[in-house]
Amino acid sequence: MISEAEIKINEIKDFFMSLQDKLCLELAKVDGEKTFKEEQWVREDGGGGRSRVIQDGRIFEQGGVNFSHVFGESMPASATAHRPELMGRSFHALGVSIVMHPKNPYLPTSHANVRFFLAQKPGAEPVWWFGGGFDLTPYYPFKEDVIHWHNQAKSICLPFGSEVYPKYKKWCDEYFYLKHRQEARGVGGLFFDDLNTPNFAQSFAFTKAVGEGYLDAYLPILERRKNLSYGERERDFQLYRRGRYVEFNLVWDRGTLFGLQTGGRTESILMSMPPLVKWSYGYEVEANSKEAELLTDYLPPKEWATL
Repeated sequence: MISEAEIKINEIKDFFMSLQDKLCLELAKVDGEKTFKEEQWVREDGGGGRSRVIQDGRIFEQGGVNFSHVFGESMPASATAHRPELMGRSFHALGVSIVMHPKNPYLPTSHANVRFFLAQKPGAEPVWWFGGGFDLTPYYPFKEDVIHWHNQAKSICLPFGSEVYPKYKKWCDEYFYLKHRQEARGVGGLFFDDLNTPNFAQSFAFTKAVGEGYLDAYLPILERRKNLSYGERERDFQLYRRGRYVEFNLVWDRGTLFGLQTGGRTESILMSMPPLVKWSYGYEVEANSKEAELLTDYLPPKEWATL
């Protein structure tokens, strides 16, 4: 039996590749100095991708916008951990992943991705789902920026139902949480997975909206803050907090595990890591400081959207 997802897989691939093109064009335009360099890669067991990275720009210290389409005869453990019934199926996995690390500590790191999975087995109904979202990791946050980010997230969700934003906002808060630190990675956004209802068309439409809405959420924040001056203190705190980003991606992130377990290109998978980072043993922020404000007023989950 051929599912609609199988018939549409080339359409999904075309959208993801065009989204990568658009994201790279617009983000490079904001940087104004450097462009994304592309490397194409092939996976020995099936598939490949296009990795695009920008480095040492006027705005972005490092960032990546990667597309991949990998396939194989057996799904990896990270993809079947919460769906054991899918073990032993062949699979297709397509996605675009974005991580942008600005140099200025007043500019937040951002992450977004959209992805699609198809799992198959002879004589069984094909299983498919979409996933994705976007989240923001500020170091010196501004309330209006965080509100804008969440208002954009909510506006993307509203056409698909009033219950969508609260559900995926909560999922994001719970997912991007460092259990070993008992703190959030950032101020959240949207996170969804296993989306295949009410039908293929609606699921694909929502995934498109999230992928295309990322720029509307992120670019205005960059424009507002890109010319703020900073010093050694701000840079030092940014590098310290980037350590939390690394810890989450290496310890908890399912996407990182999936990429490594499927034999994806390691250099591309780990492009999400910041180029410079520091760990300081026993680091403590000053009470009532701007650094403390991040920890007390922004990282604990709260309702930011005002729409």
